[in-house]
Order: sequence, then structure tokens, then C-alpha cells
Amino acid sequence: MSTGQKILNWVDERFPLSSMMKEHVTEYYAPKNFNFWYFFGSLALLVLVIQIVTGIFLTMNYKPDGTLNGAGIPVAFASVEYIMRDVAGGWIIRYMHSTGASMFFVVVYLHMFRGVIYGSYKQPRELVWVFGTLIFLVLMAEAFMGYLLPWGQMSFWGAQVIVNLFASIPVIGPDLSVFIRGDFVVGDATLNRFFALHVIAVPLILLALVVAHLIALHEVGSNNPDGVEIKKLKGEDGKPLDGIPFHPYYTVKDVLGVAVFLIVFSAIVFFAPEMGGYFLEHPNFDQADPLKTPAHIAPVWYFTPFYAILRAVPSFAGTQVWGVLAMGAAVVLIAFLPWLDKSPVKSIRYRGPKFKIMLTLFITAFIGLGILGALPSTNLRTIVAQLFSFIYFAFFLGMPFYTKNDVGSTPVPTRVTMSTPARQARFVVLVVATLVAATLFAKFI
Repeated sequence: MSTGQKILNWVDERFPLSSMMKEHVTEYYAPKNFNFWYFFGSLALLVLVIQIVTGIFLTMNYKPDGTLNGAGIPVAFASVEYIMRDVAGGWIIRYMHSTGASMFFVVVYLHMFRGVIYGSYKQPRELVWVFGTLIFLVLMAEAFMGYLLPWGQMSFWGAQVIVNLFASIPVIGPDLSVFIRGDFVVGDATLNRFFALHVIAVPLILLALVVAHLIALHEVGSNNPDGVEIKKLKGEDGKPLDGIPFHPYYTVKDVLGVAVFLIVFSAIVFFAPEMGGYFLEHPNFDQADPLKTPAHIAPVWYFTPFYAILRAVPSFAGTQVWGVLAMGAAVVLIAFLPWLDKSPVKSIRYRGPKFKIMLTLFITAFIGLGILGALPSTNLRTIVAQLFSFIYFAFFLGMPFYTKNDVGSTPVPTRVTMSTPARQARFVVLVVATLVAATLFAKFI
């Protein structure tokens, strides 16, 4: 027996390392027809690791202090400049973290989109979807708190606007907004509070939810593009006939996805870290000034769809409570997809035209809202945002009606089928065309 095997046996006697590896990796059978949409789950884990590692190095030099130093510059803002200019490798760590924040939402949105088109939220994966939605909510909180930390103009005023929205909640609103800020205005107490939550509390919750998400997934098994349950058809050895071990087959495949992702990620970090002001907004390179309001206050791009919904709802009696409720409902409704969808089939491949039309409208509306939320509000844009908001909510609230008995002409196969490159290419073209159409429509109004 080799020394390595002896060490492994010693560990296994005290910790179930080998059994965990078998259960979750080497003997975890996944459907053999995964396509490129299944890259984004592993990529989300990769970005989470990038954010944790770069965040640790950033905290070594960052100071959560909103008071002014001897030069009249906020200490927090000056510490970010110190990281960028004087810390060895500080600039690349900061750009990796800021780019990682946006790329996190890119892969998470695509991961959620894959779940929607293939019905990965339907029985028996309801809890997997609920955990995923909670991860999305916690990720939004983590990003919002981290957005304040550079203490730039958009960080300060963006936090001021968002926190003030909580004050519109009846009865508890004013006290809740003061509790979130830690003061009557966004200031040093808010910065310290958000820093503690951003680096300790929220990441712990996020990691716990990710573990729960993976455990729930491996308990019921992965979905696939056909929506066929591979556990129902097993061979004499008890293994799924349409499944293959996750390792080495999909771990090797994920290496390709990681390589392509890192090429794109590195290109952004080295050549376009600001991404035209979408990843790092230009006003945020100016220090926070409570006496100078930016001409246009808007959240980061990954919050803009929900911000556009907030602005689309008119205020009543001088309060924005209905807009706040609509914005919250737009996120919470995602968790109820398993119970809203009444379709007898899972995958979009075997659904009827109603779901496909509604999904296309939903994608258009979501992208359009994202663009409108980043632009200054006008009467025409508000009307279009209201139309897109109606489509957004109609997709969810109308789902029990338009998904019922909405089955395509192609029957669901009893076993998984291998997707052809032509089929995948047609679907990608459809998604890209919808993206371009929504972008052009929202951009030129």
C-alpha cells in the first residue's frame, strides 16, 4: 500500500472524504446530454472563489472610514486610490473584484435562464430552485453593500436613494431606513455597517446557501435539456442508462468552459475594466460629496431592470410604496415558478407556442427594462417601462393559464436525446436576436 493510500485511509477513518467524493463527484451520475448552457453553474462557483480571494486581499489595505483625512479626502476613497496606485498588484486585484461582481451576475442570470427554458424548477427540484432564488437575493444584497464601499459619488448617492426607498414602507419604513443606515443619513456608520456585512455576514449566508443548493441538487439529480428523469431507467447494476459519472466526463468539459470564461474575463480586466461606465461608473471616480448630487443617479447595470420597474410605478399621495412593492415582487415572484408553471412537460423543446412566445416577450422586456433603468427618465421611456413591466409580471402571473396543456407536436422521449449543433445554434441565434432587438428598441426611444 502506497503512502498516499495510507494517508487517505487514515483520513477516511476520521472524516468521510472518499465517500463524499464518490457521492458528489465520481459516482454522481449526470445526464449524458448536457449542452453549453450547463457551463454556467460551475462558472458561478468559479466567480465566487475569485470574489472571495480578491476580496480578502482588498480588505488588507481598505479602510472603511467615511471621515476626511488631512487632504480633505474621505479615508475610504483614499484607501481605494492607495490600492490602485501604491499597493503592488493592487490595481489588478481591484479590477478583478469589480469585474467579478458584474460577471457573477452575467453567469447567474444565464444559469437562471437555463433553468427556465429547461424547466429545472419543476418537480422534484422545487427546493433546488428556491435555494437558487435565495442565493440570487443574497447576492443582490452583497453587491449592493459592496457598491457603497469605494465611497465615490455614485456609491454614496446610489445608496442614499435605495435606502431611502425603505422609508416609504408604511409604519416601519422610517425606523427601518434609520436601522439600515445606522444614522439619519448615509455616513460613516453606514459605511462600517455595510463593510462588516459585506465581508463577513452575507458571504457566510451565501456560502451556506450554495452548499444547500448543491446538496439538494445531488439528492434529486440534475435536469437535462429533454427534461427526462434518468433515475427512472436504470441498468442491472443500478446505474442510470442515460447517465455518466460527473468526474471525469463533466469536470473535463467544465475545464473548457472555464478556459473560455477566463479569456473573456482577462480581456475585460486588462483592456476594458470600466466597460464603458457599466462595470465601473465614471462618477464613482470622484469622491463622495453629500453637497453635490450627480446629474443622473442610477444603480449598477445588474439592478437596473428592477429599478426601472420601481420608476415605472407612479407615486401615490407622495409615496413610492407601490413602486417599492412592485420592485420587491419582481424578485420574489421568481421563487414561485415551480407552482406557477402548470405545463405537463419541462423542457422548452416539447412545449407549445404559448410558452415560447411569452418567454421571448419576457426576455425582451427584461433587457429593455435593464437599459431603461440606466437611462434618465422621460415621459416616453416611462410609458415603455410600464409596458415592459406589464409583460414582466404577465409572464409570471399568467403562467398558470398559458402553460396549462401547452404541449408541442413533438412528444417527450422516454430517454434523453443528444442535441445537434444545428439545434443549439438556432436557439443561440434566437436569444441573440432578441437581445439585439430589445437593446435597439430601448436605446433609441
